[in-house]
Amino acid sequence: MEWLAVLAGLMIAIGLAGIVLPVLPGPILIVGGVAVWAVPRGDAVGWWVLGIVVAVTVAGQVAKYLLPGRRLKASGVPTRTLFAGLVLGVVGFFVVPVVGLFLGFVLGVWLAELVRLPDAATARRSAKEALTAVGWSILIELAAGMLAVAVWIGGLIAA
Repeated sequence: MEWLAVLAGLMIAIGLAGIVLPVLPGPILIVGGVAVWAVPRGDAVGWWVLGIVVAVTVAGQVAKYLLPGRRLKASGVPTRTLFAGLVLGVVGFFVVPVVGLFLGFVLGVWLAELVRLPDAATARRSAKEALTAVGWSILIELAAGMLAVAVWIGGLIAA
C-alpha cells in the first residue's frame, strides 16, 4: 500500500511540473495521483481527501480563466490575439522543443497585436497585458495545485 503513496507522489510531482511547463495535463495528473492513493484505501480519509482535491482543482480551473479573463477584457485584448499566440506556441514547440512553446506564444501575441494596433509601442503594451494575464493564469493554477498537494499530505498524516 505504501508503494501506492510513492506512485501517487510521483504523479503529483509530474502534475505540478505540468502546470509550469504546459506540455503535460498537470491538474489531471494531480487528481489522478491522489485517486491512486485514495481509492484503494476505501476509507473515509481517502474519499474526503479526494473530494477536497477535486473541488480545489475545479475551483482553480474556473478561477484561472475568470480572473485573468476579466483583466484582458478590461485592457481590450481580444481572444483572437491569445489564439494566435497559442497557434504559434504549438508551432514553436515542434520547431524548438519546450522553449519554442513560450517563444512562439510571445511572438504570436505580439504579431497579432501588431497587426491589430496602429504602432509597435501600443502593440507591445497590449502584448504585455496578454502575457501578464497568462502568467496570472499559471500562478492561479499552480496555487490550486499546491493547495491540493497540501490536502493530500494532510491526508497522509491523518491516515
